[in-house]
Amino acid sequence: MFFRSKKRKLIFVISSALTIFLCLICVQGYSPFSEGADDYFHMYINDVKVGDFSTREEAESLFLEARRNVASEHQGIAFMDLDMRIESENVLTGEVTDYAVALETAERVVAASMREALSPSYTVKMGDYMVNLAGEDEVVALLNEAIDRYNPGGRFEARLVHAPGKDFNVFTAEIVDTYKETSHASSLSLPEGGIRTYLSAQGLPEEEEDETVSFEDYETGLVSIGFIEPIEIAEGYVPASHLSSLEEAIDTVIKEHETAYEYTIVAGDTLSGISLNLNIAVDDLIALNPDKLESVNSTLHINDKLVITVPEPELSVEHVERNYIEEDYDAEIIIIPRDDWFTTQSNVIQQPSAGHHRAIVDQHFINDTESEREVLIEEVDIEAVPKIMERGTKIPPTYIKPIYGGRISSYFGYRNAPTAGATTYHRGVDWAIPTGTSVQASCGGTVTQAGWSGSYGYMILITHPGGTQTRYAHLSSIGVSVGQTVSQGQYIGRTGNSGRSTGPHLHFEIIMNGSPVNPLNYIT
Repeated sequence: MFFRSKKRKLIFVISSALTIFLCLICVQGYSPFSEGADDYFHMYINDVKVGDFSTREEAESLFLEARRNVASEHQGIAFMDLDMRIESENVLTGEVTDYAVALETAERVVAASMREALSPSYTVKMGDYMVNLAGEDEVVALLNEAIDRYNPGGRFEARLVHAPGKDFNVFTAEIVDTYKETSHASSLSLPEGGIRTYLSAQGLPEEEEDETVSFEDYETGLVSIGFIEPIEIAEGYVPASHLSSLEEAIDTVIKEHETAYEYTIVAGDTLSGISLNLNIAVDDLIALNPDKLESVNSTLHINDKLVITVPEPELSVEHVERNYIEEDYDAEIIIIPRDDWFTTQSNVIQQPSAGHHRAIVDQHFINDTESEREVLIEEVDIEAVPKIMERGTKIPPTYIKPIYGGRISSYFGYRNAPTAGATTYHRGVDWAIPTGTSVQASCGGTVTQAGWSGSYGYMILITHPGGTQTRYAHLSSIGVSVGQTVSQGQYIGRTGNSGRSTGPHLHFEIIMNGSPVNPLNYIT
């Protein structure tokens, strides 16, 4: 009896265990046992565990879906740093990760690994400047915004066309006259060869052309418009952070900004003339060139370069306007060159007189500045009389400081006499400097005097081309002789305290037309 009871218990235990095992196998989320093969798969992305799967194919499919979902959120090309691996094992049972939970985890890891996406772009190169825009429409809008301020009524329109000889994804800008397009489309086409060929073929007499042109034959208004800088547009991809909005592009490309240029001084230039020609205030010129210009009376030197600033946009527009004008006008100045005169010398032979005319002109503008004017037809009511003047062609001599260092102890002009017997009108400038300092020729020329000269003490006088002279006084020694030719900067003597002097110094004069002038106005 006891044996039977024990047998029933054993059967019960085995049955219960078998029932529990079958239940575990049937419960969702557990993988069944397969003897002899791996049947439980763990997927990792960048060493982060995403989930457990019953098949390798399911894990791989989920990885591809996660990558596709993340990439679809970004336009263009997305770069991801991903390392996916699947580890497998053979188990009796195993819990399978819910697909939605695993997908969410995978997407989060994939998104974290993604580098900056490349977005579709149109890179617009205008001369040396570039801007990236998101689409073709924005490029066209930018180009049309640039010309619209000079394009009343919207007659001209910017369009993109394939750049000749370039790849298929490289474009350039073309300005189209929409009026001509419209009129061309609505006009009747003549036989090939034109009206002359047609009339000749029909045996009809050709119309004689009236070559007389009058003001009424010209239609005024905007004639043409185009860009100064060569434009190239390339379609491609750039990081999204490199894209500019249309508003930013308009602000940086079209709005004017100050651009620095150098202007080289030529013979006959004056500060006021440069100011008028370049449309920049004299005070601004002085402020931009403190090393060359101290005031409105500063001397200009040929070939010196002045810094000027001109307001210009990155994209400049050239446009031609045809206008009727009726105005006074001046004839061009007639200049007669005089090779024996310096460029600072001139003489007016005939004073000008303004004329009056009517004309149709094509005015060429770069942005808002007129660059050229072409007269198409003109009627003169009063002929202008030109200004005729003689002007020298020889470059005048330049002067350098005759010593290095020193302190100005007495300026040019009226002063209190520094010592008994000294003049109250100082004919030069004095530099206090130790005895024995080298003195150099301020300008090249011929030594006219070299020796003792009364109150000047030991003195050198040099005559330069054109008749100007320089004097060096109160020297301690003289290193040149009368009749000797010296070049600018050449050693001629040493400073001292000779003659009527209150201390070691150099007295220096520049003499023009027999009269002393302020040396500080001429020393470069």
